[in-house]
Amino acid sequence: MNLRYGLQAKFLAMMGLALLVVLALMTLLWVRQARMQRAVEEVSRDAMTDMVDSALHRRGEGVVAQLAESLSNPLYYFDLDAIGELGRATLRQPGIGYLIVYDVEGNVLHDGTEEIPSYGKRMDDAMAYEVIAARALHTQSDQRVMDISAPIMIGNQRLGGVRVGFDLLEVQRYQDGAVADLRTRLSELGRRQLLWVGLLSLGLVGLGGLMLVLIQRSLVRPIRQLADSARAIEEGQFDTSMPVSHRHDEVGDLMRAFGRMGQSVARHDREIRRMAYTDALTGLSNRLAFRETLDQRLLELRGAGRQLALLFADIDDFKRVNDTLGHDAGDEVLLQFSNRISDTVQRLGGGDAKLARFGGDEFVILVQAGQGQGGDVRQTASRLAEALVEELGQPILVHDRQVFLGTSIGVTMFPEDASGALSLMKNGDIAMYQAKVAGKNCYRFYSRVMDQAAERRMHLEQELRGAWERGELSLAYQPVYRLSDGVMVGAEALLRWLHPEHGQVAPSVFIDVAEQSGLIETLGPQVLRAACGDAARWPTRAGGPPLFVSVNVSPRQLRSGDLPLVVSACLRDSGLPADRLHVELTETAVIGDEAHASTLLTKLRTMGVKVWLDDFGTGFSGLSHLRRVPVDGVKIDRSFVADVLRDPDDLALTTAIIAMAHSLGITVVAEGVEQEGQYAILRERGCDLAQGYWLGHPVAIDEFLALLG
Repeated sequence: MNLRYGLQAKFLAMMGLALLVVLALMTLLWVRQARMQRAVEEVSRDAMTDMVDSALHRRGEGVVAQLAESLSNPLYYFDLDAIGELGRATLRQPGIGYLIVYDVEGNVLHDGTEEIPSYGKRMDDAMAYEVIAARALHTQSDQRVMDISAPIMIGNQRLGGVRVGFDLLEVQRYQDGAVADLRTRLSELGRRQLLWVGLLSLGLVGLGGLMLVLIQRSLVRPIRQLADSARAIEEGQFDTSMPVSHRHDEVGDLMRAFGRMGQSVARHDREIRRMAYTDALTGLSNRLAFRETLDQRLLELRGAGRQLALLFADIDDFKRVNDTLGHDAGDEVLLQFSNRISDTVQRLGGGDAKLARFGGDEFVILVQAGQGQGGDVRQTASRLAEALVEELGQPILVHDRQVFLGTSIGVTMFPEDASGALSLMKNGDIAMYQAKVAGKNCYRFYSRVMDQAAERRMHLEQELRGAWERGELSLAYQPVYRLSDGVMVGAEALLRWLHPEHGQVAPSVFIDVAEQSGLIETLGPQVLRAACGDAARWPTRAGGPPLFVSVNVSPRQLRSGDLPLVVSACLRDSGLPADRLHVELTETAVIGDEAHASTLLTKLRTMGVKVWLDDFGTGFSGLSHLRRVPVDGVKIDRSFVADVLRDPDDLALTTAIIAMAHSLGITVVAEGVEQEGQYAILRERGCDLAQGYWLGHPVAIDEFLALLG
């Protein structure tokens, strides 16, 4: 009995000790489990915070950068509808709270809504100052929102900017919900573990160890893998391999979701890079991609004694296509041009040639000799430029119409012309401009003399602006005589520029500058109005016909389409009868689009205004225009009149022009008559009118009135 009592006591003691041990183990396990749960929560929260913050930041910058690029053209043309469509498409993306497109002053241009209630208001929120001042992609945030902004650029010009707000509270709610869900499931897992420990106390240690292993493998390791992947994405390694899981639980779902998110981020990164480096219309490399390629090539060639050539090709008179046929036709022309250029470059440019579209109607080609290859790069560039001029000069069929454009190409060489990318690109632009000055549809190599010419031309353009208002520009009138009886019948109005420092500037110089810069669109109507006003005050001579005044109209004025309205306004304001105004256009001005020119000239003739073709015989089609373009007279170019006494061919051609024009009922005017013999032979061949230094020099209005007196 005492023995049993002693064994019982020992047993109880042992049981009590075992119970204490179990309780201690359970307590220790509970403590350990609680710590593990907190550690897992912290690791999970940190990993999710890093992942979500990185992903949101990357996504936000990508969205804003892409949006800023997409908004450049709509903002440049102030197309609020296009801006609104892009804004509403962005606002529909999840997690975006607001969008604001603003100008350089910080005034709101669009907020993505239909009504745009904030239009024109200045941004005055706490983040607005940094947004307006930022000159690059800029991110700032507070507890509620992450604000990402970017300037909207067109070339080097800043048009404004765009800012997008991403809702951080939504992200925080998502993160808190995920952590709470993880905490709940960890707690449930702990309760099951303690239940098994209570039922199987003898296997407590083993079960505890097993649970630690399970937790390590099922939670800590996957979360660590996710954290490693998140850090790789944060460092910009978007194509890093994502952890793969075949588990069908929450952790498996989390890992698969993270994998899909990583693939989406990588896909968007590739798409953004493609959009950033590719021209959307033609699929060619854009300016950014070409510049990186050029910098790399120059780095490789520097000091290697090898050459490189840049060809800048600009479509001649491309604006006329957009103005007359529409922008869809312009895009079709650009596509056909890019295909022709690509084919020619592949055929003649060599394997290392690089073609890019810089925007608008400008294409750039890089040509160099490959590693270990011989050949003269300058000769290759010349052959390529010649082939491009010939190929691009062929007619293009657009909307069932043939369009003749051509191209002007400037060529610059490395290292002869410059050693840096910026200087090479500037030189190529200068050479291309000189090709246009030389008559277009040709190519020119850069020379240092072109820098001086470009600088002089720019200075002349600046001084020409406002010259009319300063009284430096004036009209001179050269008499036009009837050959049959020598009676003056009218005069041609000629623009003259008396520069305060350089004196008289040759019209061939400043008229070309005005034409190329677009100033002619302002000067042309001013000249027309002044000439009509002067002619309206000319006295009527007894027994003589009313004198007409002829005014030259530039190709730009013809292409603008509002010439009839300008002429009508000038006639109305001056009181000059329409039949006393003769409008002169060069033959080349109507070659490109005869249908458009014919429509405008028909409107002028309906008003009673006479239409003459100036410099006739120097165009590409010659007499064929007389059948298709409604004109009242032609002016034989002075180059034929100058040699009419010495060159039988010029005499025969002049005679043919007179006969052909008369057969069509068209008046013939000879310009540049400087000898009595020229006057006599022209009268003998039946020419109607003539002008030139032998008959009378261009004189100011006062001297011309004296001739009439």
